[in-house]
Amino acid sequence: QVYLVESGGGLVQAGETLRLSCAASGSSSTLYAMGWYRQAPGKQRELVATIAGRGSTDYADFVKGRFIISRDKNTVYLAMNSLKPEDTARYYCCGQQSPFGTYNIWGQGTQVTVSS
Repeated sequence: QVYLVESGGGLVQAGETLRLSCAASGSSSTLYAMGWYRQAPGKQRELVATIAGRGSTDYADFVKGRFIISRDKNTVYLAMNSLKPEDTARYYCCGQQSPFGTYNIWGQGTQVTVSS
C-alpha cells in the first residue's frame, strides 16, 4: 500500500508564497503520476495541477502562471505564488500508479488559508 503525506500548508497574506510537499512511501511506492487537488468549504474537490511520469504537467486555468508543480522521484511539490484569498482550501496530494489508471491514492490534505 502506498501512503501520501503532505506538508507545507499554513496561513499567509494575499500575494505571498507557499510551497507544499507530498512524499510517497510504502510498498511499490513508485507512482506514475502525482498531483494536487483542493477543496474549499461547501465546494467540490477540484484539480489544481498534475505531473506525469515523463514530466508532462497540467494546470487548472485559475492557477496558470502562479503555481508550479514539480517532482523529485516520489515527492511532488507545489510552489504557490501570488496567493489569493480564493486559493483558501484544503490541498490534497494524489497518486496514480499506472499510465492507464486513475488518481486513486490520496493524502490527508494540508490546509492553506490566504487572508486579504
